[in-house]
Amino acid sequence: MTFKKQKAIEKINSRMKVCTACRLAATRNHVLVGEGDLDARLLFVPLSPGTVEDSENKMFIGPSGKILDRLFQAAGIHRESVFMTNLIKCMLPKNRRPKMDEIQACSQFLDEEIAVINPAVIVPLGFYAARYILNKYQADSPAARVDFARLYGELVFSNNHKIFPLPHPASLIYNPNFEPETIEKYKKLLTLSHDCKWFLMCPLKKLYDEDMLEPKWIELYCKGLWSTCVRYQMEEKGSYHPDWMLPDGSLDENLKNF
Repeated sequence: MTFKKQKAIEKINSRMKVCTACRLAATRNHVLVGEGDLDARLLFVPLSPGTVEDSENKMFIGPSGKILDRLFQAAGIHRESVFMTNLIKCMLPKNRRPKMDEIQACSQFLDEEIAVINPAVIVPLGFYAARYILNKYQADSPAARVDFARLYGELVFSNNHKIFPLPHPASLIYNPNFEPETIEKYKKLLTLSHDCKWFLMCPLKKLYDEDMLEPKWIELYCKGLWSTCVRYQMEEKGSYHPDWMLPDGSLDENLKNF
């Protein structure tokens, strides 16, 4: 599978490197292609390369990259285990805001990368990436930019895709006091990096396999933020919980006889 993915990504990268679809082609040094594990469970999508990244042709090696490394270390995540790519592949001059036609020109490449990597969770970093990914999969998206902050660190399941928006590491350059709470959000990545250890023997899996359970319960908990699952927490404590208890702790009496 990895060989097929490698060939597919190489074809996308070849087209990307010669792209002149928008004005950014005239000011860039490099087109930054995605990098990382092609079989990654987590795919990260920041907005665009910075000045250092554009100069050195590598993702997250500037000031925000140092912060990302710190956040990854706190979360127990290794760069090599994830795949990273940008929403916009070329540097935005003077770090200005992207224009809609630039996002439209580049997003086709991102869409293709997502299709090839097929991650379990897409992790957009910051407002622009989060807005694009949420809209792409028809998820509820706040109308105002300021309201996107409430989505950071929350898992969204929409159109059969899991989306986990996070603050961009660069936000801590301007607001270092937010680092402790940002670390707590990034720590959830370790949970998302693998399924719940109880999943294969959980009664909910049987109900799901028999089409008795909505997929959202499995995707948001068993294969998502399982550490927040009430069933998981009770299992860890050795506490009794009925088979018809849902991950949020509620009881579905309709499942009682199955």
